Amino acid sequence: MKKYYLPLIIGLTCLSLSGCSFFQKEEVKADESWSVERIYSEAKAALDIADYSKAITYYEQLEARFPFGEYAQQALLESAYAHYKSDDPETAIATIDRFMRVYPLNPNIDYAIYLRGLVNFHRDIGLLEKYIPRDESQRDPGAAEDALRDFNTLIQRFPTSRYAEDAAQRIVYLRNRLAQHEVNVANYYMRRGSYLAALNRGKYVIENYDRTPAMPEALVVMAKAYKVLGMLELSEDSLRVLRINYPGHPGIAEVAQTEVQ
Repeated sequence: MKKYYLPLIIGLTCLSLSGCSFFQKEEVKADESWSVERIYSEAKAALDIADYSKAITYYEQLEARFPFGEYAQQALLESAYAHYKSDDPETAIATIDRFMRVYPLNPNIDYAIYLRGLVNFHRDIGLLEKYIPRDESQRDPGAAEDALRDFNTLIQRFPTSRYAEDAAQRIVYLRNRLAQHEVNVANYYMRRGSYLAALNRGKYVIENYDRTPAMPEALVVMAKAYKVLGMLELSEDSLRVLRINYPGHPGIAEVAQTEVQ
């Protein structure tokens, strides 16, 4: 039966080796006679069919040959998008930053800021996570914080931008996710007996992520941490806010069962 598997093995081996001529990439090179319009058209055509590598190559050649003018500016911005879609967030961010630095008055600067937010929004998602979802609040918050900053900048600078509505929705999602992350860390500190660290995390949620679903959990952490630390008045203050705003929350009972150390 081994002979039936031989073609499959050969095929898989060929796929893994760059030397298989069938899979060699065709050379992408703009002809010397092509105008800037022609090069841009070829790049845009490749971008539209998701051939991002080809599009990037044409955009780079356009910039090299015609470094000034509207086409060069648009090529730089669209190449940033191509890098983003090619799962190359570092280059995408660097390209966007260069675009905003060199062309601060470009009419598409709002899109550049929005694209930067999108890159950061998806930045910490690994290959496996695209197919095996996990709790978003368990992921490193760094990229989410950057995305939140980008989307806030967009709305502050360009409140009427066509991208502002989507940015606003992403801000809500990011604030909820970051708030829950802080609560997760606070609960971890509570389990470790690092009550002051837990308390500070809970206070951070209250001060920076108001009106998020994590608010009641943050109040529970604060009330419990204050109680364990012997700050009974502050614990009661947190508990009172919890009772008024979230009556019936199970954390109320948890605080009552918490013992002073």
